[in-house]
Amino acid sequence: MESMTRLAVLLSGRGSNFVAIADACARGEVPAEIVLVVSNKPDAPGLERARERGIPAVAIPGKGIPREEHERLVIAAVAEAGAGWVCLAGYMRLLSPSFIERFPQRIVNIHPALLPSFPGLEAQHQAWAHGVKVSGCTVHLVDTGCDSGPIVLQRSVSVRNDDTAEILADRILEQEHVAYPAALRMLLTRPWRLEGRRVVFE
Repeated sequence: MESMTRLAVLLSGRGSNFVAIADACARGEVPAEIVLVVSNKPDAPGLERARERGIPAVAIPGKGIPREEHERLVIAAVAEAGAGWVCLAGYMRLLSPSFIERFPQRIVNIHPALLPSFPGLEAQHQAWAHGVKVSGCTVHLVDTGCDSGPIVLQRSVSVRNDDTAEILADRILEQEHVAYPAALRMLLTRPWRLEGRRVVFE
């Protein structure tokens, strides 16, 4: 029988990927329970979406305090909730090496491009402006770089001639909501290992 993993979700905005993960957990597709949602922005809509589902949600603002102190507060909240994995869902802060070392190979992120192309902010617009024919999303383990961690799962989206960056972003987001739960299920239910930069599932 699959054991239940406790997840913490960090977000900065609307939390649509959080909702996708929460719904997948509720359906039993991901053998995990979200025990905490944290945002660095007190007005993030994702906090209210968590509370509507009965999930503890806290704001830990990052402005006005040193990065180390902010991360110490986040780590303490995650530890108190008993979460063993951390999922980034539109969390607009880079994590320090010390944060990442606290949860080795147990921090997951999703990026709205086919990494390693177009890391960083506004990836959908980067891809559209570059004129790519195929874009998509990438679920990856988090390392100390920006969107540079080992890739778990990718889903592709064709770029149409009449796309705008915004229309493309909407179609990529639909695939993000499929990819993130699927990747979590793979990580939590199948044996896997790292071979260099490659995530290898047995």
